[in-house]
Amino acid sequence: MKVLRKIAVVVVVLYVGLLAGLLVVMRKPIVFGQAMKRFPEPLFAVVPFKRLWFVARAGQLKVGDPAPDFALPTGDRKSQVALAAFRGAKPVVLVFGSYT
Repeated sequence: MKVLRKIAVVVVVLYVGLLAGLLVVMRKPIVFGQAMKRFPEPLFAVVPFKRLWFVARAGQLKVGDPAPDFALPTGDRKSQVALAAFRGAKPVVLVFGSYT
């Protein structure tokens, strides 16, 4: 019985360590993608990815908060456009997504 308890404790500690590691890696999307290439498929059944993702990627902004300033290159990559340049102008719609 003691051996079974020790095994259970080791399994729980490893599982919690795996979840903590995934949480850290999920905060860095490029590293997360590289890590997921090597993730064993059977673990997908026992890891709560959706819940971890929402915790890891949760931001501090609330509905109605102003968007933080950032700059992005123009289509021709010759200059940058900052969000702050549009403050006080007409409403700005930001659309983020993947077009691959």
